[in-house]
Amino acid sequence: MKVENRVVLITGASSGIGAVMASAFAAKGAIPILTARRTDKLAEIAAGIQSKCGIYEMDVTNAAQVRDVVSQIVTTYGRIDILVNNAGYGIFESFVDAPLAHFEEMMDVNYMGVVRCTQAVLPHMLKAGAGHIVNVASMAGKMGTAKSTGYSATKHAVLGFTNSLRQELVGTGVGLTAINPGPIETPFFDKADPSGEYVKNISWFMLKPDKVVQTLIHAVEHNIPEKDLPFVAGLGTKLFQLFPRTFNRFAAKMLNKK
Repeated sequence: MKVENRVVLITGASSGIGAVMASAFAAKGAIPILTARRTDKLAEIAAGIQSKCGIYEMDVTNAAQVRDVVSQIVTTYGRIDILVNNAGYGIFESFVDAPLAHFEEMMDVNYMGVVRCTQAVLPHMLKAGAGHIVNVASMAGKMGTAKSTGYSATKHAVLGFTNSLRQELVGTGVGLTAINPGPIETPFFDKADPSGEYVKNISWFMLKPDKVVQTLIHAVEHNIPEKDLPFVAGLGTKLFQLFPRTFNRFAAKMLNKK
């Protein structure tokens, strides 16, 4: 799929890689549709895009609003060619100190948000016999680490959903990609790691937003089902799957940076 002239619905587009991908898709000739809860932030980002784009207030935890916004976009633009389920956040804390509400709220946004948006958009793609969905998961969805029990669980759920749905979409003309990045240099950590300690410990390892976005767009263009980055993190998850007990002994100390 060439992204030029494609209508691209992006959730969580008010900051981080969502904001970066809006500009990147526009630079390739696509029509980015930016959605988030804060339209003031969306307006700031849209102002920097020199081509056609759209902004809509949309809270992915509100099923009725998601359906309404998707309907408005289809009415206005005629279709949705690409859906990027990017909205999400994390809170890093020890399990015994974590309020139950944190687990529920992260699951509602990170996982159920993906389900709601996909359920609203997919019927339009199936009717058209074409389209592509990208679910931004995480390396945390393949390998859990200390103090990320709630966040990691949401990303495991996203990957389970993605892998199952991909099989249902075979032969429909609709592609489905999971993007699994490691830590990215974005405002994500303002909430996940307010002390700044984790970022300080892994700053050498953090991905640049542009790198993640270019990988995502390339995956859409070439219908790549899954992409792990960086490469070394993807290799680590494979070793974990092959040698879980051995890997855990080393990983517990090596990865406990939060």
